[in-house]
Amino acid sequence: MNPKHYTVDQHTISPNQIDSDAVYVIEKLREAGFKAYLVGGGVRDLLLSACPKDFDVSTSAKPEEIRALFRNAILIGRRFRLAHIRFGKKIIEVATFRTGETGSPELIVRDNEWGTEEEDVLRRDFTINGLFYDPKENLVIDYVDGYPDLQKKILRTIGQPEIRFNQDPVRMIRLIKFCARFQFEIDPPTFEALLSCRKEILKSSSARLLEELLRMLESGAAKPFIHLLQQYGFLAALLPELAYFLESRGDSYTLHLLEEVDAQIKEGLPTPDRSLLLSLLIFPLLDEYLKEKQKNEERSMHLGQIETTAFHVIDCVFSSFFALPRRMRGIMAFLLTSQYRFVPLQGPLPRHPRISKDPLTPLALDLFELRARCQEELVPAFELWTQIPTSSSAEPVESIESRPRRRRRRSRG
Repeated sequence: MNPKHYTVDQHTISPNQIDSDAVYVIEKLREAGFKAYLVGGGVRDLLLSACPKDFDVSTSAKPEEIRALFRNAILIGRRFRLAHIRFGKKIIEVATFRTGETGSPELIVRDNEWGTEEEDVLRRDFTINGLFYDPKENLVIDYVDGYPDLQKKILRTIGQPEIRFNQDPVRMIRLIKFCARFQFEIDPPTFEALLSCRKEILKSSSARLLEELLRMLESGAAKPFIHLLQQYGFLAALLPELAYFLESRGDSYTLHLLEEVDAQIKEGLPTPDRSLLLSLLIFPLLDEYLKEKQKNEERSMHLGQIETTAFHVIDCVFSSFFALPRRMRGIMAFLLTSQYRFVPLQGPLPRHPRISKDPLTPLALDLFELRARCQEELVPAFELWTQIPTSSSAEPVESIESRPRRRRRRSRG
């Protein structure tokens, strides 16, 4: 197969947009006699005039040859063996050209058969991720018509979609991710396969899917992603308790919270902690569960009971498929329980509130702030808690009114 080449007159990539360390890695590999290109999401994002999060390299050099060339390289992975080349805190990921998997519908358990650059492209997931970029010649190299698909804003698998999704069901979640991030259309055969193969998602690695979920909650497109997961039936398979809650209540509060996070990330504010993001995803469910439970209690539930309930809800929502790290589970329970320290489940606000010295308290206040941005009635309580002097400073914590803010939306909760 002869690839199509797109020159600088046709594409929008400028060499000065490429990370200098990625260029250095490519040049050093080529000086050693290997082929090497920028590949995948980095090329895609540059063509979409977006800032890539990562610059990945694909090469004809085998992992051991890469490690021999770079003293700052380590080899990782069993299922997918590749090299991480470290430049301080930054990592350039370098993968060897691979072959195989294109015709067999069997689930892939190992992927370490080396091949050519053409074979490597044909085993990738979607056409928009199947582009190479040569920084020396400033060429986009396209074996799979990925460049016109980018221009038309179409998501299409490389090869037969049913086979591709059966080989690696995580690709279906990635398809929904790209649909949410870029608002691209899914081409009809790929969409039909997405719906017919969705039961296969339960064969995926829970660790890989958790990472995809967390990345999307951090992406600035969490609301459309969760909405599409629900719409296409994947949320019911992976997080059935959450899916049932959203479906039965027609809940907009959860999506409103996610919308606030998306807006914060798009404004360039710091990305919230992952434990906070998962807590925010299930807080409305916990809140409703607690309020129903409180109806059967003679006395107001104390924080110990609320914490026990928070752990119960976390496990009910996630343990059907995911195995949350113990530390993350503990942080989530603290953040969720703290919301009822700030605003009790029953009764008035505390007369003399005191900020807990727990180092996680600022994170709990971050979650409370997101809630206050969705529900105006919570703003006075948030102001009360953020104006309390902490033990380390006599100055009050910066309030919600003094921070850069958007026009408040009407409460939907």
